[in-house]
Amino acid sequence: MAKAMRAILTLPVVLLLAACGGGAAPSPVAAVSQPETRLLRHAQPREQTGAAGGVIGADAEALIRAFGPPRLDIRDGDARKLQWSGTACVLDAYLYPGPGGARPSATYIDTRRGDGRDVDRAACITALRKN
Repeated sequence: MAKAMRAILTLPVVLLLAACGGGAAPSPVAAVSQPETRLLRHAQPREQTGAAGGVIGADAEALIRAFGPPRLDIRDGDARKLQWSGTACVLDAYLYPGPGGARPSATYIDTRRGDGRDVDRAACITALRKN
């Protein structure tokens, strides 16, 4: 009987301590419902050269001339994400305003296959570029 009483009396303490624990991980539904524009805040502008040379530094108009209308055009404050996709790959271009409020231009790009695997940037740009 004493063991049963001790167990009953410790239950509220255990529940109280459990309630003080860290928050639960967000459910998959909550994660999916987050606005995609939050992605723009995580893409840090940085200089890229080489295969991205024809895209980095281009403004939205130049990118649309090169690749056609984007599949996605997301604005978040003064940042903008343009996305093009084809059978070969997906291209995301992140545009940020330059110093002194200069016209936004692509400062970072990301390329990947439809399943998320990495793909060569130059090959992706070539595959998506309008002829």
